[in-house]
Amino acid sequence: MAKKVNYQESMERLEEILENIDSSDVNIDELAQQVSEAAELLKSCKNILTKTEKDVTAALETLDEEFDESENA
Repeated sequence: MAKKVNYQESMERLEEILENIDSSDVNIDELAQQVSEAAELLKSCKNILTKTEKDVTAALETLDEEFDESENA
């Protein structure tokens, strides 16, 4: 099973892959593998951002509810 990578590590690896591709440091045999890895990293980052957005929204809604309750008390 692959190690779960956090957002920051994923972004750093994506930057590394892009630099390799931009500077032509990756040979054609490795290109497909690195593009595939980049796609997986992007998917992981999107999932992390989506979850974070939901968590923040839920926290803000909870705060709104608590403040509304305290104002009505």
